[in-house]
Amino acid sequence: MRQTSRFKTLGLSTLVAGMLGASAFAGPALAADAEGYPDHNVQYIIPFGPGGESDISARLQQQYFQELTGQQLIIQYMAGGGGAVGWSQLNEMASDGYTIMGTNLPHIILKPMGKDPGFTTEELKNFHYFHYSPDALIVTNDSPYKTLDDLIAAAKKAPGSVTVSGSGTQSANDIANQRFESLADVKTTYIPFKGTGAAVTALLGDQVKAEWGYTTTAANHSDKVRMLAVASEERHPLFPDVPTFKELGYDMTGGAYRGIAVPQGTSEEITKKLSDIFSQINQNPEFRQKMEDLGFVLIDVPYEEMDAFMAKRSKEYEQVAREMGIIE
Repeated sequence: MRQTSRFKTLGLSTLVAGMLGASAFAGPALAADAEGYPDHNVQYIIPFGPGGESDISARLQQQYFQELTGQQLIIQYMAGGGGAVGWSQLNEMASDGYTIMGTNLPHIILKPMGKDPGFTTEELKNFHYFHYSPDALIVTNDSPYKTLDDLIAAAKKAPGSVTVSGSGTQSANDIANQRFESLADVKTTYIPFKGTGAAVTALLGDQVKAEWGYTTTAANHSDKVRMLAVASEERHPLFPDVPTFKELGYDMTGGAYRGIAVPQGTSEEITKKLSDIFSQINQNPEFRQKMEDLGFVLIDVPYEEMDAFMAKRSKEYEQVAREMGIIE
């Protein structure tokens, strides 16, 4: 199966080579001098289309990367397969430190569990995770559910009657709904849509009674929606009146996590230097304020802590994957 999947991606590699530049697919390269790195622009591939939260994050990082290094982040897109098209080709790209790619959780863990997407989680050399969009249970401003307890009471009274929209299956939203049902001992009807935008439209159009979205969703539609609870460790500064699930007695934290990886052959020295650069960006007060204003929650997982971080997340997602029937 692995060979077949890789073979199928070769045609696409040829097509996008012109867009990304020949160097991205030049194969193994001599490791760049870590001391002088970077001495030219770095290609930042987003494995989704433009305009999404991964793209927004990268655009905001550009300014601070240039301030720190004197070089630019050149953003390119390789959309398809919910990120799988890009991730399946990352290790075919030049491993000189001048090609990096965005990665997302739970995507890079769940996708290889269900079928062969052309990559395994272990093949992706993640060097930094910088933020997440916390899951949030969202209703319209005029919803009869004023609190999380109100929604739970309705779901218990008539199992399946509370319809909830979300962004796709095997997504952060889908996982959040599965965990919530288990912890609250309720049954809802989860309806997957193609993206967060469509899920919000369904909520605003009264097609569903609630939505599994993110704090970023609430920030973008603050005049029309409100959150019943948010899956973060602490209350979000944009929404000081919205309780966390933990406060309400449900051990739920998580959402859509975003980070960056390099091809496997990239030297440890350059991988570490990249991690340090993005950690510095994350600590910039101006950058942090911009991200928080958009509803993101910043985290700082450097290369040295990546194995432990991924192991913890993998354990959580594996449990949910069994409940969802992705694995036995």
